Amino acid sequence: MKIRDFGVEIWMNRYENHCELNLAETCVESLTVAELLDMAGKRDDILSELLPMKLTYGAIEGSDRLRGQIAGLYEKQAIENVVVTHGAIGANALVHETLVEPGDRVVSVLPTYQQHYSIPESFGADVGILKLTPEHGFLPDLAELRRLATPGTKLICLNNPNNPTGSLMDRDFLSQVVEIARGCGAWILCDEVYRGTDQQGDGMTASIADLYEKGISTGSMSKTYSLAGLRLGWIVGPKALLHKVSIHRDYNTISVGMLDDHFAAIALENRDKILARSHEITRRNLAILAEWVEGEPLISWVKPKSGTTALLKYDLPLTSEAFCTRLLERTGVMLTPGSAMDMEGYLRIGYANGEAILREGLKRFTAFLREEQAARAA
Repeated sequence: MKIRDFGVEIWMNRYENHCELNLAETCVESLTVAELLDMAGKRDDILSELLPMKLTYGAIEGSDRLRGQIAGLYEKQAIENVVVTHGAIGANALVHETLVEPGDRVVSVLPTYQQHYSIPESFGADVGILKLTPEHGFLPDLAELRRLATPGTKLICLNNPNNPTGSLMDRDFLSQVVEIARGCGAWILCDEVYRGTDQQGDGMTASIADLYEKGISTGSMSKTYSLAGLRLGWIVGPKALLHKVSIHRDYNTISVGMLDDHFAAIALENRDKILARSHEITRRNLAILAEWVEGEPLISWVKPKSGTTALLKYDLPLTSEAFCTRLLERTGVMLTPGSAMDMEGYLRIGYANGEAILREGLKRFTAFLREEQAARAA
């Protein structure tokens, strides 16, 4: 099997441990173990839970305790509709591996996480790309989706809230997508790792798994819940589909780590506190970023409605990779080039790290833009 290089992951692996200010980060600022245990009121008694634990494989599909908590994130799901995976990256890969065969029609939005078009492409699928544009607020053009989703389409791949644009499909919009999918018989895979970070209300947008009989939701503890180090995700969908997924999963997962399962369950049992923290960080920091964008004549955007990232359009005669490399070398600030997401001419910025990191990073970013502008004018 031949597959394209994974642009974003290669970029992150190359630079994220060598930058001073990481504005490429996509997770809400990570929690320490101590912070998680303090939220749960378990700092003093956690060892009494862990020390008797025998480190076996544990529950193969995830503990009932954890799967029950994950099911509780949805309106219509039960434990039987949940399987636990090695991160959302494992969840997405398993769904593609289960559903997609050579010659199948797959439709994916772009930009999105590269898995959703490169994996089916590597399997020999006929992949139709639905380009998200600023003219549509980086939401799918439904007329174009109808055109691409030809009769017999196997899978439509969405990302909601969207990475990297922060666009958000609400319940009504998703319902229109469902009708298009139902009309051609397609499954919908919706990567929902940023679900819970909406800028308005309780932060929790509708899930495709609750709206469509062939809807599959993937999620994780990484982004909204600030626990990427657990490497724990999940698939939520119809029981018959999960049975097929589990056949493939047996070959590459067996089970997730028992400690990961245990700490994820603790986190979701205290999700109200974690979500309140995430909302405080994302809403405060997006306001900071919005004020900065308004004052930068070389930068434009469609302001995100959810998520932890924004896609910035820049007005300089540089490739996005050259821009980000030069910025990193001169200022220590790391962004992600649009070229890593097949969106040349753009930059992805993550705004959900610590406030001090964001403010200092934007200050240095401004200085860089001024220097580049002056050099062009000289």
